[in-house]
Amino acid sequence: MAAAAGPQDFVYGEEDFVLQGAGWGDEPGSAPSRFDRALLESWDDRMERGLFRYRLGPLPTRVLPGPMRLVAQLNVQRGTERRPPQPVRSLRQPFDPAAFHFGRLRPAEGLLRLRRAGPGPGPAAPPHLLVAINASPLERGHVLLLPEPGRGLPQALTAPLLRAALEAALLSASPAFRLGFNGLGGRASVNHLHLHAFYLRRPLLLEAAPARPLGPRGGPGLLRGVPAPAFLFYAAGPAELERVARDVCRAAEHLADSGLACNLFATRGDPPGGAAGGGTGTGSGRGLRVLLWARRPSFGAEPDAPFSVALCELAGYLSLPAAPLYRDITEEEALRVIRQPLLPEPELLRLGEDLARLLAG
Repeated sequence: MAAAAGPQDFVYGEEDFVLQGAGWGDEPGSAPSRFDRALLESWDDRMERGLFRYRLGPLPTRVLPGPMRLVAQLNVQRGTERRPPQPVRSLRQPFDPAAFHFGRLRPAEGLLRLRRAGPGPGPAAPPHLLVAINASPLERGHVLLLPEPGRGLPQALTAPLLRAALEAALLSASPAFRLGFNGLGGRASVNHLHLHAFYLRRPLLLEAAPARPLGPRGGPGLLRGVPAPAFLFYAAGPAELERVARDVCRAAEHLADSGLACNLFATRGDPPGGAAGGGTGTGSGRGLRVLLWARRPSFGAEPDAPFSVALCELAGYLSLPAAPLYRDITEEEALRVIRQPLLPEPELLRLGEDLARLLAG
């Protein structure tokens, strides 16, 4: 087998951002962007070369009956072949160079080096990102976004990383492109700073559900009526990414100071008031929705739980390891598991008021 190439430089500018949103199916805007083509072609190449833990084909997928429209997917091999999660004992656990980390990736596991065109790194420039395969993928195109893996940073969200990842989301023309982060105590499996990105080709309720404002216009809102209530931040376009990244990370830091873990999910979506222009929740007018969940920390295995609750499950996407579970699970059963680590509503509302004051100051 010939050696696979290492990561390719992907230089982009603001002209590469897809600003008019993206459509599902054959709607305008659904053609892949330069970024989508580069990522998926290199990902497919690594799959053909056998660099993943298993060969991923089409996965059985169904929407569970019920108002939450949970997306269930059967992925038996991820359940059996995935690297066991690292033990996490603290919300602020330091990086351990003796444990597995992304500095150990083979060169061929890197796909792209994302770099913003223009002046070199500085306060105004997002960091370069290494896009690498997730060796135990959820879906086609499942990758890791890694900022300077050689620095050995722990899994604590930073504003420069989040801004760079949100720029990557704007490089995609697909509404299926999603970003996510699992914090320590929020089912992060590797304590080395990274985000997930993947293509989930099913719409989710949280893309268009309206949010209740928690403070001044432009601040966070509380998203209810979704599988897992969350704090919602919104960027209408590139000019708002730095503010949103800063606010989300200040909020996440406040959660950690309060003894709470967090998860994050970012997707194309409607303004906080709901479907843009009163429409169907697709097409122009959609920006980036960033959801932040506060949760009680989860440390160690939960052998009796039918599935772990991390960013995907909170968003309403269930990757299930066994055919009977996939076949039989109901929305009611799934929601009971998903909501178990979340805060009671009165506590969540008080926390939201605290965050609104913090970010308005």
